[in-house]
Amino acid sequence: MDTTLKILIIIVSAALSLFLIVAILLIVKLIQITKSLKKIAQKAEKIADSADALGTFFRRTASPIALGKFITNIFDAVRKHNK
Repeated sequence: MDTTLKILIIIVSAALSLFLIVAILLIVKLIQITKSLKKIAQKAEKIADSADALGTFFRRTASPIALGKFITNIFDAVRKHNK
């Protein structure tokens, strides 16, 4: 019975060691994936900020461009009328 107990202890300790190694590897991979996701989220945030800034730029310039086009159309209409 003493040898059976020793064999059982060796099997259980080997299984525990294997489980511990697998758990450590999984934790390391999980940390790597988390860092990658954080980088992706930061890049997405930068892209969203750039898109927001671009939208703001177009909103600010749309009115002056429309006003300039309106004035140009008036001048063209007057010039055509005078000819």
